[in-house]
Amino acid sequence: ENFSTYVYVEDLTETLEGASRPGHFRGVATVVTILFNTIRPDFAFFGQKDAQQIAVIKRLTQDLGFDTEIIVVRTVREESGLALSSRNARLSSEERQKASIIYQALREAKIAVRDGERNVAQLAEIVRRMIGSEPLAQIDYISLVDNETLASVDKIGENAVLLAVAVWFGNVRLIDNVILSRRQ
Repeated sequence: ENFSTYVYVEDLTETLEGASRPGHFRGVATVVTILFNTIRPDFAFFGQKDAQQIAVIKRLTQDLGFDTEIIVVRTVREESGLALSSRNARLSSEERQKASIIYQALREAKIAVRDGERNVAQLAEIVRRMIGSEPLAQIDYISLVDNETLASVDKIGENAVLLAVAVWFGNVRLIDNVILSRRQ
């Protein structure tokens, strides 16, 4: 109630989800800092689906000197490829079925990289075209950024690139991502 101390991780929290949900990562960073400070874990596990949260937590762990190894676990998916989320329960059965286009589009981008595409504008267009072909989908963002710094990139280079999307199906906003690399 009278809480007035917060942890804010600059730069990493201003794009992607941070742009859509101002203040969200301040809350995440503060809660995780309190948790890590209280229990001093050796390991902390976070799902790849929340890639920006992982980048924020890795940075705060490094900057604040926590001796905690952050372990990223793969995104758990429904049989259709839709990333598991509590938000999925709010989708109609038709929206839930059609939302599988998100992962299909992300997979197509991965295939394009495997086949030699390096231009992020082209990769974004592949995703935009596929998701945009679904009338129930409204794209919030498609972003390709450095996986560690979340800085914009123009090509797939030496560093891993995060391809992240947010898509509305009705009144439900879904997020998903894949990591793109020349070595995939």
